[in-house]
Amino acid sequence: MNLYDATVPVFTKLLKGAEKWLDKAAAIAEAKKFDVDILASARLAPDQYSFARQIQSACDQAKFTVAKLAGQEPPKHPDTEKTIAEIRQRLRTVVDYLGTFKREDFAGAEERPCSHSWMGGKSLRGGDYLDHFALPNFYFHLVTAYDILRHNGIDVGKMDYIVDLPFRG
Repeated sequence: MNLYDATVPVFTKLLKGAEKWLDKAAAIAEAKKFDVDILASARLAPDQYSFARQIQSACDQAKFTVAKLAGQEPPKHPDTEKTIAEIRQRLRTVVDYLGTFKREDFAGAEERPCSHSWMGGKSLRGGDYLDHFALPNFYFHLVTAYDILRHNGIDVGKMDYIVDLPFRG
């Protein structure tokens, strides 16, 4: 399997799904007469990232993963989002970035060394980076963002997280 298939379409689908969560959040905020932007700073525990930071982290993991696997440098985003509109724009920016990749960009990706500054000069083989770090980290932050919304009364369910399945005929 080309690692493109395990990254770009999956990240794109799930990040677009997260934007739909924001639609539900806005509708509930309007119906219950509260400022939807309060959700941007919501968190599950005092020592855990806020909703905005969870989305930023999921977006970062998606862009870092595809860039590293394709042997490119990812764009930098300053993590300044404080409103739901800004979070929505961050999701769209990353989805647009993901859309610039093609399957052929991932030739050799499974063996390509992937590293971050926090890895202390070490790297992981691309396939191991994806399986052991990138995907778990992406899902961790995305599901935590989902859980923050659920915890705050937003009516999202499992299929809002899973989104559309690529059924065949």
